Amino acid sequence: MPNPVPRIYFLGDEALVCEISPPATLEVQRRIWAMVACVRGWDAVREVVPGMNNLTITFDALTANAGALATALEAAWHEAEGAALAAHESREVEIPVSYGGTAGPDLTAVARHTGLAPAEVAARHAAGVYTVFFLGFQPGFAYLGGLDAALHTPRRREPRLAVPAGSVGIGGAQTGIYPAQAPGGWQLIGRTALALFDPARNPPTLLMPGDRVRFVIAAIDENTTEETHA
Repeated sequence: MPNPVPRIYFLGDEALVCEISPPATLEVQRRIWAMVACVRGWDAVREVVPGMNNLTITFDALTANAGALATALEAAWHEAEGAALAAHESREVEIPVSYGGTAGPDLTAVARHTGLAPAEVAARHAAGVYTVFFLGFQPGFAYLGGLDAALHTPRRREPRLAVPAGSVGIGGAQTGIYPAQAPGGWQLIGRTALALFDPARNPPTLLMPGDRVRFVIAAIDENTTEETHA
């Protein structure tokens, strides 16, 4: 892909953002991961936070030259191009999922939107190989790239107040898993019993940026009872 020009801007007095225009791609995320390894060694940098198509750093405004830091951040983006191409092999994690039924109350809604049978939605979802682009929203929530375009489905018009932990959902062009109960608007197609976040574990998150994820069909219940409320 062409080498995109990042947008570098300040977020308050002690933070800088390096942002790349959409779409989100694996190559862009790999370059951001390479930047993380570089920027963490800079003087005056306090925190490095990778996101989707962006990297945010916080710094000590009393000791840092903010202008020079912004210039260095843009240079780091361009220098990371080669590092992205030479990215190391990542882990592969299998996630068993029960699709449909009470575990996936939106499976039939996704099937209706995509024009596929519920079992075909589950089969296509499980056939993909996904990459963890970044963690966000809540501890251990992995945003996964690589969803089959045939499964892209808009978020619910009315978010749920409580999505159960382990719920596997589709939100637009992405899929992900809720590590803990939380409000959410993604279309829930299944659930896993695996713990995505455990503070007693080292590391506490099951998935990390760069990991490859495969979903494994544990069960499919096509007799989904759709909810009539958020």
